[in-house]
Amino acid sequence: MEAARERWNLPWSARPREEAALFNPAFCLECISRSVIDYDKVRAAPLPLALVFLIVPLALHPGIRDVLPRKANTAFGSWAMVHQHILVHVPRRVMALRPVVREALMFGMSVDAIALQNGGIVTGDRPVRLSAKLKASTDEAEEIRRTAALLGRWFGAQAGTASVLQGFGVRP
Repeated sequence: MEAARERWNLPWSARPREEAALFNPAFCLECISRSVIDYDKVRAAPLPLALVFLIVPLALHPGIRDVLPRKANTAFGSWAMVHQHILVHVPRRVMALRPVVREALMFGMSVDAIALQNGGIVTGDRPVRLSAKLKASTDEAEEIRRTAALLGRWFGAQAGTASVLQGFGVRP
């Protein structure tokens, strides 16, 4: 765990290109923003802060992304039972990517793209401009964006934060 912590302290210029692109605070903020917007569409409430820490690890990991449901009305409990073999790795990923998520949250709040409200994240006064399809983007980046939005809708359709965290094996 100490090695992972040191990794995030490297200057951006010293990080591998792909890692710097995927873990870029602006890109991670965009993913979080998509989740916040879609969660609000379903729940009309802030995305709970604890759930925000799931978005980036779930959306960025291709193995997890591939088994996530395609529709937000998929029953969470039954989906989690079927995919336990993959979910056992989620808590470790969430812990490893906490610094990345924190950095994205701090960046987003510093530019007023997001805000903390009632224990959750809402769109700020200067939200991230989200286009349907960027001119210069990869298929993987587009899939990550779609997944982040889906996670917002899916989490919004669940009974509560605790059941989602428990299903992924994560403690707040």
